[in-house]
Amino acid sequence: MGVLRAGLCPGLTQDTVGQLRTRGIRTVVDLVSADLEDVAQKCALSYKALVALRRVLLAQFSAFPCNGADLYEELKTSTAILSTGIQSLDKLLDAGLYTGEVTEIVGGPGSGKTQVCLRVAANVAYSLQQNVLYVDSNGGLTASRLLQLLQARTPDEEEQVSSASATVKVVVVDSVTAVVSPLLGGQQREGLALMMQLARELKTLARDLGVAVMVTNHMTRDRDSGDLKPALGRSWSFVPSTRILLDIEEGAGASGSWRRARLTKSPRLPTGFQEVVDIGTWGPPEQSPASQGDQI
Repeated sequence: MGVLRAGLCPGLTQDTVGQLRTRGIRTVVDLVSADLEDVAQKCALSYKALVALRRVLLAQFSAFPCNGADLYEELKTSTAILSTGIQSLDKLLDAGLYTGEVTEIVGGPGSGKTQVCLRVAANVAYSLQQNVLYVDSNGGLTASRLLQLLQARTPDEEEQVSSASATVKVVVVDSVTAVVSPLLGGQQREGLALMMQLARELKTLARDLGVAVMVTNHMTRDRDSGDLKPALGRSWSFVPSTRILLDIEEGAGASGSWRRARLTKSPRLPTGFQEVVDIGTWGPPEQSPASQGDQI
């Protein structure tokens, strides 16, 4: 707490500060913890005035008391977990997409990133009855594919339309690489700054509005080792709270619907776990053709 000085609060004059200092009372902590009756007698100050002074200082400098139950209730109202509609993917996400966070799906061409986004959008809109803001920078969003996913659950067209009064709970950006990559390298000296500004906006959107932000990212080859790695570099790697790498399941072929999903970054689960994910028709919970939950 602060040092006592004139004007720190109403009633704290220079004379009062001087008298308190003669008795070794120099800070707010010293005053609020002192025996005010003893201070009033030794400093020739009004006991009533000292009590009022301490009350004002406590109101100004004390933190509002909050117990664990209050924090838990605040957490429940500010954080929601939204199922992706893909059971095995929910396992890697520790039950689903978390509001207030950015989740990234990384993969090469044909890995199924857009299909996962469409599945998530369809599930949130239909099953959870919440609105989805879908930013399509790749041209992969098609109404026919969304209709196909919804018809797999219900033929009723009225049921396929979520309520207009529902709130936006998920923002999908497919893909963030297509937006940022043209700004990086070459003569674009402000590209990194623009990328980090976008990152701040996405994180602020997630945190302040309580939505789950889901982005997709491409793969690129390391200039030195030649190994594949997520695009946009090290600076972007700190943006998503959770990152999942999608790859074509061995033996499935690019036209198959099974993908290997591996957790490479998470604030809640150990990284390295992987699941086999069906990105095909949105029907009953998928049954993996291979063992689930392997760890590498």
